[in-house]
Amino acid sequence: MTEFKPIKEGKVREIYDNGDSLIMVATDRISAFDVILKNKVTKKGTVLTQMSKFWFDYTRDLLPNHMLSVDVKDMPEFFQQPQFDGNSMMCRKLTMLPIECIVRGYITGSGWASYQKTGVVCGIQLPEGLKESDKLPEPIYTPSTKAEIGDHDENISYEKSIEVLEKQFPGHGEEYATKLRDYTIALYKKCAEYALSRGIIIADTKFEFGLDENGNVVLGDEMLTPDSSRFWPLEGYEPGHSQPSFDKQFVRDWLKANPDSNYDLPQDVIDKTIAKYLEAYELLTGKQL
Repeated sequence: MTEFKPIKEGKVREIYDNGDSLIMVATDRISAFDVILKNKVTKKGTVLTQMSKFWFDYTRDLLPNHMLSVDVKDMPEFFQQPQFDGNSMMCRKLTMLPIECIVRGYITGSGWASYQKTGVVCGIQLPEGLKESDKLPEPIYTPSTKAEIGDHDENISYEKSIEVLEKQFPGHGEEYATKLRDYTIALYKKCAEYALSRGIIIADTKFEFGLDENGNVVLGDEMLTPDSSRFWPLEGYEPGHSQPSFDKQFVRDWLKANPDSNYDLPQDVIDKTIAKYLEAYELLTGKQL
C-alpha cells in the first residue's frame, strides 16, 4: 500500500496530492484565536466534511465546485482506513484565487466593532441606528486577503480585490473580482434562506474559489461549516447583543475565562462543542450523522 504524506497542513485540515486530484482531510483538531488546541474534538472532521458535501450538492445549479467524492472507496487504498472514513473529500485541483470571500448578512463581530466606530464596514456605508446582531438590509460583500498561518487576514475593499487579482491574473482582475462578489452573494442568499427554514441563521460566512484548467471560476475549500461561518439558532434570536452560536463559542468563552489553561480544555467543553456541531448538522440536513 502506497503511503501518503500531506503536502499541506492547515490548522485543522490536511491536503494530500493524489495525482490529478487532491484529498482533503478535515481532522478533529480545533483551533481558537489562531492557536491549535491540545484536545481533539471527536467527529468534528466528519461533520465539517459531510456538511460541505451537503452544501456543494445544494448549490450545484449556481456554479460548479471542486468535490469529486466523499466515499473512501473512490480513493487510494491508504485512505480506506478508519481515521479517513467520513472526513475525507477527493477534489479537483484548482488554481486558488488569493481572496477570502466574506459575506455578512447580519452585523456582528469585527463588522459590528467597525460600524460602532465609523458607521462603515470594509468601505461600505451602512444605515444609521443598527443594533448588534441586526439583519442588514442586503447582504454585504467584504473580501479579505489570505494571510499565511500565524498572520491575520487583511480586510480590503472590492476595488482593492480587483487590484490583487489583476496583479496575479493580468487582464482578468475586474472579471474575476465581479464573479467572486456575485457568486458569493448568490450562494449566501440561497443557503441562508434554506437554513432559516431549518431554524438556523447564517450571520456571515466565507467562501474560497479557484480556476479550473479552462479558466472557469469553481467553488473550492470548505463550505458553510461552523468553522467558516457564524450559525445562530433562530429560536431566541434577538438583536441588541451577541447571539449564542453553533461553533467554537464554548471553547472561546472557556479560554477567555481561563487565561492560564495553556490551551488544554476540560472534557465537558469538548463534549458541548461537538454536540453543537452535530446539532447544526442535523438541523440543516434533517439527517443523523
